[in-house]
Amino acid sequence: MSSFGEDLIAAMDEALAHIEGKGAVARVHTIDVPDVRAIREGLGLSQQAFATAYRIPLATLKGWEQGRRQPDATASAYLSVIAHLPTQAREALRTS
Repeated sequence: MSSFGEDLIAAMDEALAHIEGKGAVARVHTIDVPDVRAIREGLGLSQQAFATAYRIPLATLKGWEQGRRQPDATASAYLSVIAHLPTQAREALRTS
């Protein structure tokens, strides 16, 4: 059997073990998703003003707030920066 075949069988065995709850063969990544609406409202901004100030497409912001979509890891990190350092985030965008 080829090396690829052996690797494929090993991967399938790991997947089966994971499904059966055996062993810790898979890593779990969790993303803390900030409350986008609470951040925006806490800053006293409309959706349009928030989207413009932080260069987030308005449709994306609305999707997050309405629960149709969730920010990915990068967007979640950016939203956390906005929540903790709103003025600095805006200033950084003005200079770029």
